[in-house]
Amino acid sequence: MRKLLSATLLLLGTTGLASQASAGECGKVTIADMNWNSASLIANVDLFILKNGYGCDAELIPGDTMPTGTSMVEKGEPDIAPELWSNSLKAALDKGVEEGRLRFAAAVFIEGGEEGFWVPKYMVDKDPSLSTIKGVLKNASLFTHPEDPDKSAFYGCPAGWNCQISSGNLFNAMKFGDAGFELIDPGSSAGLSGSIASAYEKKKPWFGYYWAPTAVLGKYEMVKVDFGSGTDADHFKSCITNADCENPKATMYPPSAVDTVITESFAKRSPAAVDYLSKRSFSNSQMNVLLAWMEENQADGEIAMDHFIRNYSDTWTKWVSPAVAKKVKSAL
Repeated sequence: MRKLLSATLLLLGTTGLASQASAGECGKVTIADMNWNSASLIANVDLFILKNGYGCDAELIPGDTMPTGTSMVEKGEPDIAPELWSNSLKAALDKGVEEGRLRFAAAVFIEGGEEGFWVPKYMVDKDPSLSTIKGVLKNASLFTHPEDPDKSAFYGCPAGWNCQISSGNLFNAMKFGDAGFELIDPGSSAGLSGSIASAYEKKKPWFGYYWAPTAVLGKYEMVKVDFGSGTDADHFKSCITNADCENPKATMYPPSAVDTVITESFAKRSPAAVDYLSKRSFSNSQMNVLLAWMEENQADGEIAMDHFIRNYSDTWTKWVSPAVAKKVKSAL
């Protein structure tokens, strides 16, 4: 009996030490909480799962694309940038990877960041040809300009945004002007989303630029128009995105790189947590719905995280082991 009791105590002690060692390996983890909804939701999901599933001493710190990426390269902190639109600082991030400071853990959105020209689904349901640029140009008269009934309206990207250049060049490349379209500057993101909402509520035609994942595309069913051109990423980068593009050609928007970036020091001390991050990704359609829920419920990242963990277990349990999933569920 003494031998059995001693063995049991030894086993319990060993298990306790192993648990402490596991938490110690993960240790203190800092996660960038970016100032837009999808990134804040994902940061809070990572916080909850790493803290409760992997025993990490995790905390959120404020973040934004440029300062967070620069700090990770130069100072090695924060440990995790859950949603980094990496094209805007690709050279710096690639240098950080080359020097052994950073690692790209995974693409956080399965399809990447998505841009395109869109029409409401109810229009395509009525006339499937409107899902193509040929169909839109042929039926240009449907898209009445709000200030001039003799013209057609194409809602472009707000002035000052990089997408204003690309949408304008593609407007010219596909000769929208020849079909009677006029490029409308919506003035702001709110103006652009408001024009979609207004059209949808009245079931009126709408045609223009938008991107995903966004709450708007989660709330309103839109169809991305096929240019019939395929995607020429090189031409898009060298010409379509430049204001001085002299001979723009039609090309679909290539996906934008949206990555989870981590420091190499974190990757080395917590491989189990890195395995989770490498599997953690969302489809744009799923994130659109989550963002719409956040907007409708005026929810911040923490509240949205709770909603996601409770209602999307079929999604997140695929990212972790059954043992970790059990811990996360218990923590609710």
